[in-house]
Amino acid sequence: MEWKIGDIVIPNQVVVAPMAGVTNVAFRLICKEFGAGLVVCEMISDKGIQFRNKKTLGMLFVDPTEHPVSVQIFGGSKETLVEAAKFVAENTSTDIIDINMGCPVPKVTKTDAGAHWLLDPDKVYEMVKAVTSSIDKPVTVKMRTGWDEDHILAVENALAAQEGGAAALAMHGRTRKQLYSGHADWDLLHKVANSLTEIPFIGNGDVTTPEEAKKMLDEVGADAVMIGRAALGNPWIVKQTVNYLENGEIIAEPSPAEKITVAKEHLQRLVKVKGEKMGPREFRSQAAYYLKGIPRSARTKAALNSAETEAEMVEIFDNFLADTLARQAR
Repeated sequence: MEWKIGDIVIPNQVVVAPMAGVTNVAFRLICKEFGAGLVVCEMISDKGIQFRNKKTLGMLFVDPTEHPVSVQIFGGSKETLVEAAKFVAENTSTDIIDINMGCPVPKVTKTDAGAHWLLDPDKVYEMVKAVTSSIDKPVTVKMRTGWDEDHILAVENALAAQEGGAAALAMHGRTRKQLYSGHADWDLLHKVANSLTEIPFIGNGDVTTPEEAKKMLDEVGADAVMIGRAALGNPWIVKQTVNYLENGEIIAEPSPAEKITVAKEHLQRLVKVKGEKMGPREFRSQAAYYLKGIPRSARTKAALNSAETEAEMVEIFDNFLADTLARQAR
């Protein structure tokens, strides 16, 4: 089902969450090919943009085939975030700019960025208003339910973002303190969804199956669902979810051969973007996810984690697949 963020048409209700070190252009393109309605780049520092850091600027690349796409920025001050938003709006082809107000990682929150903003709805409003007033592109906000169990201002912060001019809001159903432990509070997400009367709400947290995605829409009342960690090494979850939401049918799980084919494609694209030295190194953190659920993969995961080149990784994948197919044929 189509929906809109500002004037940007999103073709379906499945959004791939921004994930540091993961949602670079290589992975985003794969998710798009598996049917994602919207993909969001990994969070980008306002300081990195301000100082024109080469690595940061490289992260801003948007491929012509991945639209609609959103670039997520984070920062600790209104001034530097506005400067970053303007730079992204003027120098990239992104459709949407997202403000990160949910990252729980200490190295981010200690700079007054990410989830730190959740302690003060007035600051949320000021930050969002400053950015939306400075650019023409739709601005969205991603946040968590609160700082900790004693500082849960989910509804207040969501309304502050809406009042500040956000075109949509995504919320993860955990506090900053929880990180990824425990369970996402869908009851609280339901309250937030009901409170937002002017903009779409994107539900996030504990969506690992197509059925859970449908529950997020039906029970929480979200307009769209954001899938994060469940997509690691598993872009099939995107295709399965889109199909289930639109047709009510569950697509079969991928075979080992299908998993390894896509893994090698992911690696190849990452090398193209990051180079022969950094591409394989960055892929190490993703490689093991593609082998999840395939028997006798422990040694292969270890080998991939120490491989240095694309050719070496491809050979490891191919040998593992050959062994797997041989076992299945017995």
